[in-house]
Amino acid sequence: MLTPATTLAAALPAGLRLADAAEPTASTTRLVIAAVVGIVAIVALIVWAKLHPFLALVIGSGVLAVVAGTDLVDAFGSFTTGLGSTVGGVGVLIALGAIIGKLLIDSGGADQIVDTILARTPAQRVPWALAFIAFIVGIPLFFEVGVVLLIPVVMLVARRAKVSPILVGIPALAGLSALHGLVPPHPGPLLAIDALNADLGRTLGLGLLVAIPTVIVSGPVLAKILVRWVHLDPPTTVLGVPDTAPDEERRRPSFWVSIGVVLLPVLLMLVRAVLEITHTETTTVGSAFEFLGEPLVALLVTALVSLLAFGTGVGRTRAQLSDLVGASFLPIAGILLIVGAGGGFKQTLVDSGVGQVIADGITSAHLDPLLAGWLVAVLIRVATGSATVATITAAGIMAPIAAGLDPTHAALMVLVIGAGSVFLSHVNDAGFWLVKEYFGMTVGQTFKTWSLMETVLSVVAGGVVMLLGLVV
Repeated sequence: MLTPATTLAAALPAGLRLADAAEPTASTTRLVIAAVVGIVAIVALIVWAKLHPFLALVIGSGVLAVVAGTDLVDAFGSFTTGLGSTVGGVGVLIALGAIIGKLLIDSGGADQIVDTILARTPAQRVPWALAFIAFIVGIPLFFEVGVVLLIPVVMLVARRAKVSPILVGIPALAGLSALHGLVPPHPGPLLAIDALNADLGRTLGLGLLVAIPTVIVSGPVLAKILVRWVHLDPPTTVLGVPDTAPDEERRRPSFWVSIGVVLLPVLLMLVRAVLEITHTETTTVGSAFEFLGEPLVALLVTALVSLLAFGTGVGRTRAQLSDLVGASFLPIAGILLIVGAGGGFKQTLVDSGVGQVIADGITSAHLDPLLAGWLVAVLIRVATGSATVATITAAGIMAPIAAGLDPTHAALMVLVIGAGSVFLSHVNDAGFWLVKEYFGMTVGQTFKTWSLMETVLSVVAGGVVMLLGLVV
């Protein structure tokens, strides 16, 4: 258990050199300068040069290595090693998640979940219903996909109920954003789990626990306040809603089948985590669930079940399913490159010794480890506008410290970094403009609603994680 007095010095004794952290390749001063120059280069290339984050991370890794004293010929050696291992591990999980999400949407399973919940919800509970819908469908869907799916629903509900889209839209956005930052198989949490060697099942369980109060506070509760500050009339038209007439004639999977497939990988990984915590994974049944709860196996099993439930089960041919699986990879190509480059940057930090030096510096400052992880992620997020880049960089910096934590607190470190990575979305974040255009708001209104919601979400999630750190 971490007490309020517990600091990084307790988690990582001064002078400790971790097995997976390289000895510094240069003086402490030079390595600190290398870290600053490398991160500034990434920020400048993304923010001012408008370079794609993949290229920015590649260049920033090379700059960091050279300034740290690495030989020019070997400058990208650590980067390519880190990129390969990250894509080989995290990348496969992201690809399987993309297949599940694509089949869920195309089959009408996501629509079935939305329609069923809304049909049974009283008007005054609609904001809570949308938060719940976003929480459920946000598990397998990437944030941008979830927004595209749910915003037309938000506008339709706001039009029928004759309420501001903020009242029903903020809860939906809060649900999607919380899942995006805290819960695997989303790219950020997966990458942090890989970088910090945290247990995925344990992180998943704690992430869902943290997400529940976070979504309640930053969603339905906050929406009631924001709707008084920013006035938006109920929409008279629902722009962007596709023609769904053909889909109405096509068979949809049932509500329970749809929700069952969405929750299947979550349940398998949670059962595995419980078995490991209770030390019962060596029994016959325990061994079977230990295997099925392995992240790669859990997502692979769910992807195969999706092919049946969302494919042949609704009349899709094998050829159509093959095309759908192929189409699911197109939107994640950029994500995989960014995640891989982030793994390369993290490995450069580790191999040059920069990560160890920064960890020692944070240790001497006597900051709580979880607070330090949150602050680092917040700073990178505000500077770059990218939650993924913030997670990547913060995880690389905090990796030496996380290696000195027990498994539960390593999982909490993943979550607190994820919480910090969504802080204050503003004009350098693509999500800011996506929300602004969908809701038809001005820049000022977007700051007062979306940006404020993201900030509240980050603070609440970070606070809940730190409170958990005191009692577990």
